[in-house]
Amino acid sequence: MNSNEPLAFRMRPKSLDEYVGQEHVLGKDKILYRTIKADRLSSIILFGPPGCGKTSLARVISATTKYKFYKINAVTSGVSEIKKVIEETKNFMLNPTGKSILFIDEIHRFNKLQQDALLPYVENGTIILIGATTENPYFEVNKALISRSMVIKLEPLTVDNVFTILKNAITRKDGLGEYNIKVEDETLKKLAIIANGDVRTALNGLEVAVLTTNMDSDGYIHITDEIIKNSVQDRKAIFDKNGESHYDNISAFIKSMRGSDPDATVFYLARALNGGEDPMFLARRIVICASEDVGLANPQALILANSAMQAVHMVGMPEARIILSEAALYVALSKKSNAGYMAINKALEDVKTKETGEVPMHIRNAPIEDMKNLGYHEGYLYPHNFPGHYVEQQYLPDKMVGTKYYIKDENIDL
Repeated sequence: MNSNEPLAFRMRPKSLDEYVGQEHVLGKDKILYRTIKADRLSSIILFGPPGCGKTSLARVISATTKYKFYKINAVTSGVSEIKKVIEETKNFMLNPTGKSILFIDEIHRFNKLQQDALLPYVENGTIILIGATTENPYFEVNKALISRSMVIKLEPLTVDNVFTILKNAITRKDGLGEYNIKVEDETLKKLAIIANGDVRTALNGLEVAVLTTNMDSDGYIHITDEIIKNSVQDRKAIFDKNGESHYDNISAFIKSMRGSDPDATVFYLARALNGGEDPMFLARRIVICASEDVGLANPQALILANSAMQAVHMVGMPEARIILSEAALYVALSKKSNAGYMAINKALEDVKTKETGEVPMHIRNAPIEDMKNLGYHEGYLYPHNFPGHYVEQQYLPDKMVGTKYYIKDENIDL
């Protein structure tokens, strides 16, 4: 055991049989398992949260393939490294197969020029690309590379997956098997829960716990709940305010308000705040929802949401969490109507795409007396001169008469 290497590195699987998790793509009847076993892999892009096993899977492939395997990191590598791999791959003396597998970690950090340099060699099969990214590749990776690769989404590891890996780490000689450790399964499960699908966090926490705890008189290192709590950070949030999880979470937050689910609304709000989301960004989303989804069913919601946004700006965190919670819950619990939203969208579409005609003469402005002689304002009926302050008259242009934009629904009392 090389004690200089972190436990998380030492515990990386060396074969498919050692790999834990991702059964949805690595089950024995799944295509990825079959292609790796048969060494018939085509280019793939793996994406998923940190610690879910992307690099470990690449390492398993490197141990099973007959092709030369290269690994580069997009943060520290450039076009020159890509060219070097290609030159060695095409050199029959160095590589008789004429093919190589190139693993690029954090491929989303490659710029367009670097990604374009890969494209012809991925296309002709000289390079079998394995890209790993925490970002959604459909947003961050060249579309031409995407079309020539199999995109595989890896999920956060389950609590049971992480627990299994922790149990293995305690017994394996290349893990912590050289130490006499006593730890309850429930303690390990609590560590697995704190890690929230990130096995690297779990293993780092276990290693810190073991290496910083003295051996008791019975010759064992006893790992307790308290020791684990002091050896690992608070429950790891799978949330990146600049990444895909930002968009997923804010989408869920908005849809929960729109769907009138107060519990889901406050849950996704808490998730965003815990992940470091800008409180003003959240406040603006509540204002938009109050207008778009509550609308005329409860006009007070927009007033309250706007007041909340101003209050969040003035007060700031941590107290702003209370203001955001109350405003979001008010919007979630309000009756909903998108009549105003649909009306303006339909009207804008007509204005952009149709010949809509001219403003009727009788409702045009006539600030100069001579304009009235030309028909401006002539025939206008002033509603306040009539019973109920209403009179029937034409307002839409002649070409648009009869068009309906506002459709009142059952939630609108106006």
